[in-house]
Amino acid sequence: MLKMSYSLLGEAYLKQSNEVEASAKHMQEKIAMEAKSILHMNNGNGESSYASNSTVAVPVGVENNTFNIYIAKSSPPNVLKAYQNQFDTDFRTFLQLRSEEVIKGGCMVLTILGRSINDPTSDDCCSFWELLAQSLVDMLKEGFIQESELNSFNVPYYSPCEDEVRNVVHNEGSFFLDNLSVFQINWDPHDTDYTNIKDFEETSHIHGKTTAKIMRAVMEPLLTSHFGNSIIDVLFEKYENRVALHLENKKPRHFNIVISLSRK
Repeated sequence: MLKMSYSLLGEAYLKQSNEVEASAKHMQEKIAMEAKSILHMNNGNGESSYASNSTVAVPVGVENNTFNIYIAKSSPPNVLKAYQNQFDTDFRTFLQLRSEEVIKGGCMVLTILGRSINDPTSDDCCSFWELLAQSLVDMLKEGFIQESELNSFNVPYYSPCEDEVRNVVHNEGSFFLDNLSVFQINWDPHDTDYTNIKDFEETSHIHGKTTAKIMRAVMEPLLTSHFGNSIIDVLFEKYENRVALHLENKKPRHFNIVISLSRK
């Protein structure tokens, strides 16, 4: 009787272990299929490529990135590493899927929002997001949102440096990197002045308004799904003011990496 009980218990444990393993495998396959559905471009979605070169999900294990929504100078080291790993995984997947759609010798040109130096907390990629995080902290202090809501929100985005892009292309192995070049644009694309380091107050207010509109167009769906739509107007008024003040003293620019690839 005792032997039979142990035998039945062992069979039950083995069955449960197999079910857990099957469930985990199913979840991994589901995530992979979702990533492919986002990253594939053979259904006429090529115009979305600018966004598709970044991460497709918030990295796992960034719960301690408190009062930030992206990598910041105050972010713990594990947050930086998690975002870097997520970019490596997703950009590698992106290239693998492109290799299935591009014939041998075929070419592809990608433009990726990046950063100019190795430091992932550099101003040319982080201050854009830090100003939005500060605006959300303002909303927290005024009672519009809860601290738990803010601390559970991180953006699914990453700005790689040139070496990170080169390394993923090389390690994935499906494409030759024929050329890599960079260019910079002002936060406000209507601002064609690339000589002044600082803006006059009146001009910075205009550029702040335009920059806030661009950020809202990108971020409103994500913010609404997490915080609700009741905060959106007030949030971007605060963001507009913060950007305008920032532009009075600095002339920040988006750093873009352009790569030309050919299929091996």
